[in-house]
Amino acid sequence: MLIKRKSIEAEANRKSGVGKPPSAGKPRKPKFAPVTLSESEGVRYLHFGTEWVQGAMRIRKPDWIELEYAQQMMAWMLFIDRPSHLVQLGLGTGALTKFCYRQFPDAKITAVDLNPAVITICESMFKLPPNDERLTVLEMDALDFITNPLLRDSLDALQVDLYDATAKGPVLDTPEFYVACSASLAPHGIMTVNLFGDHPSYAKNLRAMRFAFDEVLCLPEVHEGNVVAVAFKQKPLLDFATLHERAAKIKDATRLPAKSWVNGLKAAAAL
Repeated sequence: MLIKRKSIEAEANRKSGVGKPPSAGKPRKPKFAPVTLSESEGVRYLHFGTEWVQGAMRIRKPDWIELEYAQQMMAWMLFIDRPSHLVQLGLGTGALTKFCYRQFPDAKITAVDLNPAVITICESMFKLPPNDERLTVLEMDALDFITNPLLRDSLDALQVDLYDATAKGPVLDTPEFYVACSASLAPHGIMTVNLFGDHPSYAKNLRAMRFAFDEVLCLPEVHEGNVVAVAFKQKPLLDFATLHERAAKIKDATRLPAKSWVNGLKAAAAL
């Protein structure tokens, strides 16, 4: 159900604050919507003070990716089988971070979220492992993280799921943001982004991504409007027979519905 209300976070976190002139003194302190939980039929859900679902975890299978759109965020696996460094912008329930941490034991996993309450609740209620030599969860602004020049050309995969309390469109959506995302990726790197297909932000984000990336293909819409865009730093050679073989291996190893990703990419490439 769509909830039409102003975003607590978007209004409160403008650089100057709500209706206030820029301040020359102390730096602004981010304000956030309340982090709330619900449970239904063995699944725990994360919310930001609304009915909008920000993530989910099946309680008996905490490392499984429960939501279909989140499963689609792993579509880069069709092209990259041994990643070295994976980054998640927007932690949510930590579903993608946990899955990558378990599935790729030789990879470094970094997750970034600005809201300390999200990180705390992921640790206490969503089975997020503690930081170690492979896993790093950072409390910081995703824009500050991704524009760090030390990241340039270093990431294999970048998963972007940046929503505030209204969950109507990504909070970072400019060409400059997506250029920084592209710059952080190695030449073979791939970014996946959760978009909302029936909102004006959808077309804006696609334009910005297509400015920054060689190729952007969108998987079929799932849930109530979620569309995952797959952005390639360099335009790929799409051999669908090979991709179907790769999808079968992914399904056998992880139970993820990778064949549907291939079919979705094929349909998008034909447009």
